[in-house]
Amino acid sequence: MDGTDRTVDAGPGLGARSAAELRLDPTRVAAARRILPTGDRAGLDRLAQLAARLLGTSGSQVSLLVDVQHVAAGTGAAAVGTTGPLEESLCTITASLPAGEALVVPDARSDERVRDLPPVRSGTVGSYLGTVLTDPTGAPVGALCVFDPEPRPWASSEIATLRQLAGSVMTELQLSALLRRSEDDRIRWELATEAGGVGTWDWDQETGELTWDEQLIAMFGYGSEDFGRTIDAFNARLHPEDAEWVGEALQQAVETGGEYDATYRIVRPDGETRWIHARGRALVDGGGRTTRILGTAYDVTGEREEATRVTRVLEAMPAGFYSLDREWRFTHVNAEAERLLQTTRDELLGRELWEAFPDAVNSVFEDRYREAVRTGEPVAFDAYYPAPLDGWFELRAWPSPDGLSVYFMEVTERRRVQEEAERVAQRLALLASVSADLAGPLDQHRAMEHLPQLVVPALADFCIVTVVDEDGRPRDVGCWHADPELRPVLERYTEVRLDAMPPDSPAAVALRTGEQRRSLGSAVLDLLAPGESRDLLARLDPREAVVLPMRGRNRTLGLLTVYYSRVTPTRAENLATAQEVADRAGLALDNGRLYNAQQQLAEGLQRSLLTEPPEPDHAEIAVRYLPAAEAARVGGDWYDAFLQPGGATMLVIGDVVGHDTEAAAAMGQLRGLLRGVATYSDAGPGEVLRGLDASMTTLQIPTMATAAVARLEQTPDEVEQGVTRMRWANAGHLPPLVLTEEGQVAELGEWTGDLLLGVDPGTQRRESVAMLRRGSTVLLYTDGLVERRDSDLDEGIQRLRAAVEELADLPLEALLDELLHRLVDGHPEDDVALVAVRLHPQDRPRPAAAGPTRVPPTVPKDPAQD
Repeated sequence: MDGTDRTVDAGPGLGARSAAELRLDPTRVAAARRILPTGDRAGLDRLAQLAARLLGTSGSQVSLLVDVQHVAAGTGAAAVGTTGPLEESLCTITASLPAGEALVVPDARSDERVRDLPPVRSGTVGSYLGTVLTDPTGAPVGALCVFDPEPRPWASSEIATLRQLAGSVMTELQLSALLRRSEDDRIRWELATEAGGVGTWDWDQETGELTWDEQLIAMFGYGSEDFGRTIDAFNARLHPEDAEWVGEALQQAVETGGEYDATYRIVRPDGETRWIHARGRALVDGGGRTTRILGTAYDVTGEREEATRVTRVLEAMPAGFYSLDREWRFTHVNAEAERLLQTTRDELLGRELWEAFPDAVNSVFEDRYREAVRTGEPVAFDAYYPAPLDGWFELRAWPSPDGLSVYFMEVTERRRVQEEAERVAQRLALLASVSADLAGPLDQHRAMEHLPQLVVPALADFCIVTVVDEDGRPRDVGCWHADPELRPVLERYTEVRLDAMPPDSPAAVALRTGEQRRSLGSAVLDLLAPGESRDLLARLDPREAVVLPMRGRNRTLGLLTVYYSRVTPTRAENLATAQEVADRAGLALDNGRLYNAQQQLAEGLQRSLLTEPPEPDHAEIAVRYLPAAEAARVGGDWYDAFLQPGGATMLVIGDVVGHDTEAAAAMGQLRGLLRGVATYSDAGPGEVLRGLDASMTTLQIPTMATAAVARLEQTPDEVEQGVTRMRWANAGHLPPLVLTEEGQVAELGEWTGDLLLGVDPGTQRRESVAMLRRGSTVLLYTDGLVERRDSDLDEGIQRLRAAVEELADLPLEALLDELLHRLVDGHPEDDVALVAVRLHPQDRPRPAAAGPTRVPPTVPKDPAQD
């Protein structure tokens, strides 16, 4: 970690507060118990997974600390749902720290604060990063942590990320607790409604079906199975003295499409007589014909006592309740409604709703209330009412013959927590997208071009990304505006603004100091001289501009400039997130530049070991080396071509086992040894490989390698015949490929490779011989040219043979370039080395394509020159 990291040394044990003190703090324990999750933990699990993914750890954990540690969520080794003693938890130490601090443990086994705790002794925790979870009062209720079994350093950006995630975890816990309390209130609400003893009925005039709810069926002494669902079932329970007039009242409601209101007696099966008060309303179709009658009924045998009980239930309800008559006047208001509406019942009773609450007119409240009355169906919705209430409410409205009954609860805090959770989730998703873009397949230039489209409109109204190039000059490489019509204006502004910016502009100062700069849009406008840049900025009209440095390691590599055209309540949060985006972009730029520098250095080293080939008369030699696209651009593949003292041309292709710097170093040794053995001894391929194997054993070079060596030699008679002898030996490598002068890939006969180099120095190396006509081409290659993850080696060799035959008419240099393009498209999965020789006819001058003759002075001249 760098010098800006904030570590906490709590000393041995639990530091600022002991486990006993944490357990005995009643305020803290109560706060932790209130947010203990009891149901769905999907939100917490996602946050725990996100923590592990963003920080690259094998495990993460959300712990709540009551009298024991409760693991509420986690990944990896975290045992979700379990409990354990406070004294054995690293999270207890974290919770003992002051709010905002983090417990940073790069190496748990050597840290005296935690090394004796069971998770460390067991090897589960080798490194740990944790931050305290506090409720709105500041009480520590738990900890969010990530950990790995092995030691690792923790960067300041990782600590900041974990702290931000801790806020999301607390938001999720508070939201879960609020939803749980809301559901508890709802259940009490429904129980209170059922306790009122009111039943409902629906008489369909088209089908004659009479529908009663369970409350009404039981009130009339029926069971669910024996209720006949017709008017006869109702008439069967009517007292004989009331049957006639009740029937007439119902019929009048049907004929007039009006209302029904009656208090009558029923006789239950056990002989008990009960008084029932029923009300109903007719629903008519477009022709004025009654289609249904909806109504309610309740037992009024002890009306005074019952009325008192209903009122008592409504007063005890945890939700607000009011009822309206058909003229929208208040007829009942309970105590909770008085509190939520900030008005006494004396001020509301008899008053019209729209006059008492004028902001409800032409709003969702009026629309849904009138919908309920019109359809006869209950409605449920959430809505915001402005000041003086200034809150969100969850409402349910039931129509009745008397008017409308409304139950409601204030959910402002729940909405605030939900909105905050959504904003946090959006910011985290944005950071994840930025990280994916910066670490993904896009190159740095395209990633910086795309970055403003991630920032706008989530964090700003428009944005410009500036990158400092290799020469130290800033360049605007990307921009985006939330308004599509202003995007061309912004693009042109980025083309001209830097040249017009004075040295004391916010952008120039931020680049020099690496510090964030803020300015009003008018201040920047005043800095610009009259001209196109000033005119364009005036059209963009930003209210405020904030220049955020994109910092790397001890240097500023660019700027993320965000512009705000209006004041938003989330500006501070958005600006903090934008700075984190800038920090991640700066680190990605720095990593990319360091990686490119390492690649170039490694590739330069590799190529320095692979020298240019000789240019013997009438023999054109070409070579290629292409490092793997996804490797460290250094490895053990090599090619070579040189002349032996006797005048023979030697071609070598080899591959050291491994793909790292050690393989490259071993390759350099083997290549030099082989050259020395071949040029001193003037021996053939088999003897050269045997000598190399012996030298590797003597010099104790602990590596293995494949290699194929081909020697081109010629006698005066063979010069006359226009042929060249190719003698070769193979130590576990792929066979060479020969293209004849007729453009066909020739078969070399049976090819059997010997053991790899470095396995057994006593191995007898065999040689094979082939006669090649002048005009032929010999190609030696490493397996990176033909191997693929999705096919076997034989298929790869067949693809190579086919490509060589198709390209036979090309000059040698062009042939090799086209082979690389067709077979690996410039991005091989493994290193590729090629060496090829084209034997031009010797009865004519050396072609210009072969270049000038270049041979060592100790080598005899070409026999064709005699």
